[in-house]
Amino acid sequence: MNVHGKDIKIFAGNSNLELAQEIAQKIGLPLGDAVVGRFSDGETAISINEPVRGSDVFIIQSTSTPANENLIELLIMIDALKRASAGRITAVIPYFGYARQDRKAKARDPISAKLVANLITTAGADRILTMDLHVPQLQGFFDIPVDHLLGFPILARYFWEKFKGHFDDVVVVSPDVGSVARSRRFAERLDAPLAIIDKRRPKANVCEIMNIIGDVRGKRCILVDDLIDTAGTVVNAANALTDMGAAEVYACCTHPVLSGPAIERIKSSAIREVVVLNTIQLPKEKRIDKITVLSVAELFAEAIERIYGDISISTLFTQQ
Repeated sequence: MNVHGKDIKIFAGNSNLELAQEIAQKIGLPLGDAVVGRFSDGETAISINEPVRGSDVFIIQSTSTPANENLIELLIMIDALKRASAGRITAVIPYFGYARQDRKAKARDPISAKLVANLITTAGADRILTMDLHVPQLQGFFDIPVDHLLGFPILARYFWEKFKGHFDDVVVVSPDVGSVARSRRFAERLDAPLAIIDKRRPKANVCEIMNIIGDVRGKRCILVDDLIDTAGTVVNAANALTDMGAAEVYACCTHPVLSGPAIERIKSSAIREVVVLNTIQLPKEKRIDKITVLSVAELFAEAIERIYGDISISTLFTQQ
């Protein structure tokens, strides 16, 4: 593995060009001259139109919907840059798709997250820079260094400014038991109490029974999760909180996957505002009034500059 390149070059696939351009702007560099397109038969075509020999190259590409196309773009771009003698290649993956397929939930299940990690490594990446993996243990799926950024401080800062001076009635809520550790860190940032929703399904095709651990009556509740996909969990949690007497319900997450009926569910839900980060580029039809998008560009730009300068990334977390 190469340790360092002679200069920084930033390239991007098609998954999140807005974020890539914002990151490059904050670093003070233009995006690298590359064309990512399709051949007439649908195969991915990539052309790198500037020299990269000896450079420290960063490829910004989330593997969000369409996950397979975006993943292939990333792999082929890594291969192209490797064959062009780039000094070091860092795959900057704000949202790492397939992360939820991290174990065998039943017999004969694949562990797709590990397969994708192997593909990225085999393609020629020297390092990974990502944010809020579904579970932190996924870092161990890679055989190369992983810098794992955290998005919750950005979200916490937003709510700190929104509710400043009025935290007596704010409660952070974990939508399920699996999100307790994440929600606890969020609550500590806001110096707010924590509530937990314990949900269970007594048998198949029977509605979930939700028990809320903690006092939410008359409170402003903030639901915290790493991603919102179909929004079923967060909307059901919001309805349960409202039924228990919550005054207002907010939700936040790092990755706005928002697939299937998510937007309609959020529109018709008791949630007042959903705050997300731009690790995934939202199309116009998903940018509804209830959704507030915050940028991660400054954090990723700082991380890229620190990686290039061989400066610790962990100190970046303590400064957020």
